[in-house]
Amino acid sequence: MPEPAAQAAPRHLFSRLRSVRARLLAIALLPTLIIMPAVLALVVTWWTRQFDHLLISKVAGDLTIARQYLDRLMERSDETLHALGESVAFARVAEAGDGAAMADFLDARRRAMGLDFLYLLDPQGRRIAASPPSVQDGPQAHLWLVERRALEGQASTQIDIFGPEQLARLSPELAARARIALVPTPGAVPTARDAEDRGMVVQSGTPVQLADGTRKGALVGGILLNQNLDFIDTINDLVYRPGSLPEGSAGTATLFVEDVRVSTNVRLFEGRRALGTRVSKEVREAVLGEGRVWLDRAFVVNDWYISAYEPVVDSKGQRIGMLYVGFLEAPFLALKRASLAAVGIGFLLVALIASPVLLRWAAGIFRPLEAMNATIAQVEAGTLSARTGVAATSDEIGRVAHHLDGMLDLLQQRDAELRRWAQELDGRVAARTAELKAANAELAATQRQLVMSEKLAAIGEITAGVAHEINNPVAVIQGNLDVARDVLGPAAAPVRTEFNLIDQQVHRITIIVSKLLQFARPAEFAGHLEPVAPSEVIGDALVLVQYLLGRGEIAVVRDESATRLVLMNRVELQQVLINLMVNAAHAMPQGGTLTLRTRDTAHNGRAGVSIAVADTGPGIAPEHVARVFDPFFTTKPQGGDKAGTGLGLSISFTLVDRAGGTMSLASPPGGGATFVLWLPQADATAAWVG
Repeated sequence: MPEPAAQAAPRHLFSRLRSVRARLLAIALLPTLIIMPAVLALVVTWWTRQFDHLLISKVAGDLTIARQYLDRLMERSDETLHALGESVAFARVAEAGDGAAMADFLDARRRAMGLDFLYLLDPQGRRIAASPPSVQDGPQAHLWLVERRALEGQASTQIDIFGPEQLARLSPELAARARIALVPTPGAVPTARDAEDRGMVVQSGTPVQLADGTRKGALVGGILLNQNLDFIDTINDLVYRPGSLPEGSAGTATLFVEDVRVSTNVRLFEGRRALGTRVSKEVREAVLGEGRVWLDRAFVVNDWYISAYEPVVDSKGQRIGMLYVGFLEAPFLALKRASLAAVGIGFLLVALIASPVLLRWAAGIFRPLEAMNATIAQVEAGTLSARTGVAATSDEIGRVAHHLDGMLDLLQQRDAELRRWAQELDGRVAARTAELKAANAELAATQRQLVMSEKLAAIGEITAGVAHEINNPVAVIQGNLDVARDVLGPAAAPVRTEFNLIDQQVHRITIIVSKLLQFARPAEFAGHLEPVAPSEVIGDALVLVQYLLGRGEIAVVRDESATRLVLMNRVELQQVLINLMVNAAHAMPQGGTLTLRTRDTAHNGRAGVSIAVADTGPGIAPEHVARVFDPFFTTKPQGGDKAGTGLGLSISFTLVDRAGGTMSLASPPGGGATFVLWLPQADATAAWVG
C-alpha cells in the first residue's frame, strides 16, 4: 500500500537533511555562518562589557581626582591658616592689642589667601576682629566644631552647611551669593521650595596666642563653595584635560547642596550654567539616602552622562551634599556603534568571499558521493546494470567510485549464479516444509494431550467417586419426595412451594455433579448456550444464598446497568455466581458488604457484559492472586463447615472460558477482593458448542 503524501513529505525532507550533501554544506558553511558569528557575538558582548567597564573605571578615577582636589583645598586652607596664626606678623599685631589694626590685618590676609571670611575669637568664643568688616562682633549662640577644637588648642578643617542667617552674619554678600533659584528638573524629587539659600562652606580653625600672652584664642577662616566657579572649573580642568575625551564629548563637574547644583560647569543653554537644577530621584536615594558612590550612566539636566557621584559629609558625619564628575555618553556610544559596524561589515565581507569558495570545494566532494548513492539505490531497486559513470580521478572519492563500478560488475555475475542456485533450493525447501508442517501438527497435538493428562489425572479419579456417592442420595431424596407428595395428596398443598424448591435443588445437585464430570472430561459433554439476562440470574442466585448472607449480617448492594444479554448456559452462570457469593460470604465472617455490578463493556473489540462480585473482606495475598483459579488451590482453612476443596473457582473459570468469556481477580492492598466476569453479547439465536 503506497505511503500517504502527507507522511512521505516530512520523511523525505528529513532524509535530505541527513544526506551527505547537507552534511558537507553544513561543514563548509558552519564555521563561516554559525560558529564565527557565535564567536563574534561572544567577543562583541565581552568587548562591549569591557568597554562599559572601562568607562565606569575612568569616571571612578575622575571622581578620585576631584575628591583629592577637594581634600587638598581643605588641607591648604588648614595649612595657610595655621601658618598665619604662627606668623610673626600676626604675633606683632596681636601683642599690640589694637582691634582696628587686627581687622585691617585680617582683611589684607583674607584677600591674599583667597578666603571668603576670616575672624578672630577670644577664649569665650566672641569675635574680636573679622573680615569682611560687615561681620558683627560679639558672643555667638553657636560654635562650630572647628571653632571649639581651635579654642581647645587643636587645628582642623571641616565642610559645613551655613544657613542664610549665619551667612548674613558673616557677610550679606555671602548670603546673596549662596542664594540660587531652583530650576524645575524632570525626574527630581518634588519640592515646595523655590530657592536654595544655604551655603556649603569649607572652614578651618587654628589656635592662636592673644595679646597678653596668657590667653588663647582661635583664628577661623573659610571659603563659600556656592557659585565658586573657579573651584569647580579647576576640578574640571584637572580631571578632563584637553585631549582626554573623544571629540564631541565634554567633561563636567558639579557640587551639590543636598540635591541642588550650587556650583557646576554643566550648561543649560546659551552658555548658562545649570545652577539650581536638581539631581534625579534615583541618584539622590542611592547617594544621599544610602551613602553609596554612584558609578553608572545618569541623565544630567538634558543629556545622558557617564557619571560618578560621591556623598559629602559635614563635621557631624551627616550627608549634606554630593560631588559629581562625568562626561557625555553620546560620543562613546557613537564610537562603540562605529566599532561594531566595522566588525560586522568585515565579517560580512569575509563570509561573502569565503562562502562561494567553500561551497565549490564541498560540491567537488558530494557530487561523486551523490552519484554513488543514486547508483546504489538503483541496484537496490533491482537494476543491477546501473553504474556511477565517475571517471577514476586521482582523489580518494574518484577511486572509490571506480572500484564500486567494478564491484557491481562482479555482483551482477554472482546474482545470475545465485538465481540459478535459488531455483534448485526452492524445490528442496518446499518438500521439507511440508514434512515439517505435518510433524509440528502431530507434536502440538501430543503436547496438548500430555498437558491435559497431567492436570486432570487426579480430577478424573475423584469425579467418578463423587458422582456415584452423590447421585445415590439424590435419587433416594427425589424418590421419597415423590412418595411424600403422593401420600399427602391434597394435604401437600400448603407446602407445595417447599416441595417445588426441593425439586429444584435436587435437580441443581444433579446438574452440579454433571458439571463436575464436565470439568474432568470436557470433551465428553456438550453445553447448551442461550441468551441470558445477567440481572435475572443474579436475582435467582441471591434467593439461594440469602440465608447464608442474612446469617452473616452481610449487606447486598446491586448496581446493575447492563442492558445486553450474554451467551451462556443459565444454570452454569448461576453456579458461577453462587460460588463467588459463597466465597465472598466466607471472606466476611464478621459482616460486610457484597456488591454486585453489571456493565455493558467491550473486550478486544467485541461487545459484551462485565459482571463484578466484590466483598469487603481481608482480600487475597498478592502471592496467591495468580493461583486462585488453579484446581485444588484454596486459601480456606482445612476442616470445619467452611473448608475449601479448591475446585469452585477452577470450575467457574472453566465454565466462563468455555462460554467465550474471561474471569479475573483484583485485590488491592488494604482489603477487599473483586472478581470480574466478562461474557460476550448473545446473538439472535442460541448456539451449541462441543
